[in-house]
Amino acid sequence: MTARYCSLAQQPAPAFAAGLAAERLSALIGGSRMWVNHTVLHYYFFDDDTDGSVIPVPGTGATRRVSWAGAKEQQDVVRECFHQWQDLGIGVSFAEVGDRSEAELRIGFQLGDGSWSTVGKDALRVGLHERTMNFGWDLTAPGERGTALHEIGHALGMLHEHQSPFAGIHWDDEAVYADLAGPPNFWNRDRTFFNILRKLDRDEVNGSVWDPHSIMQYPFSAGLILEPEQYRAGLNPPGTLSAADKEFALRWYPSADLPRPVALVPFRSSPLGLGPGEQADFVVEPPETREYTVGTFGDSDTVVVVFEERDGEPRYLTGQDDGGTPHNATIKAHLVKGRRYFVRVRLYSGWGSGETAVMCW
Repeated sequence: MTARYCSLAQQPAPAFAAGLAAERLSALIGGSRMWVNHTVLHYYFFDDDTDGSVIPVPGTGATRRVSWAGAKEQQDVVRECFHQWQDLGIGVSFAEVGDRSEAELRIGFQLGDGSWSTVGKDALRVGLHERTMNFGWDLTAPGERGTALHEIGHALGMLHEHQSPFAGIHWDDEAVYADLAGPPNFWNRDRTFFNILRKLDRDEVNGSVWDPHSIMQYPFSAGLILEPEQYRAGLNPPGTLSAADKEFALRWYPSADLPRPVALVPFRSSPLGLGPGEQADFVVEPPETREYTVGTFGDSDTVVVVFEERDGEPRYLTGQDDGGTPHNATIKAHLVKGRRYFVRVRLYSGWGSGETAVMCW
């Protein structure tokens, strides 16, 4: 029996300037969708009957609204899976909120719309009234808990494991197209190619080897995989977090122990002694209420994010990624005297001999 599969929406590939050195491009591709460490990802469950999709009623010319609300039993599975990821000790944490405007992740339960999620920071491109994640079938059914773990993996920035160029999978392409065209997925060829047969760039995959046990690995029935030979009879991952999943999450989002941030004082630059993938955290306590600029300097590719502390918790305010461009990341933000803000800078790559720094002015 064919499994029900997660279907990612096709997104345009990130555009980088032509002529970038291979190692610089590799760092940019690998980190472009990842959150800065110590981000608190707030999630919201749609629960109002006015939230949902408007779909046509066949043969009538009318439309009807399909709710995105999910039963508590469905929501509880997702809550438990957020806890399971967080219990690894990763530096990203999750918090449920009751106001969608406060949430980076907005979760619906529209049956028949498939299960899917935006990948990492792509969630920030989605309108506040739209879903960033959906569950299209019963998560309380046997074996379906892995669906929630899988979609949260996407939300953390992880991609499909079977599309890794390191997997060495040789597909029976037409058998795959035929299998996915039937129940329960009913995918067209473009969707099947994008989610199954397309190989990812070597630099954007979760690791340098294929992990057939990953939570990001689909199960496949017999006859779809020709090579490796041991999977001709089918591939059935356990539906749990593998050792490699845990290693990847902890490598990108190391220990949740938050270092004491350095004070970033207006008009005084602070040097960035970072290596690729490393991060520096700063605190800003503005001396007056006005528009401020936060920017980086030097020959490096960075992502800069500003958070505002509310109720003792950092809330995402704004951010910019200068990856692959000759310009440094520069953010303008309205900061209020008496409030605390956090500036987090993560380095993709350094490509010049000059020093790098961050400043607020």
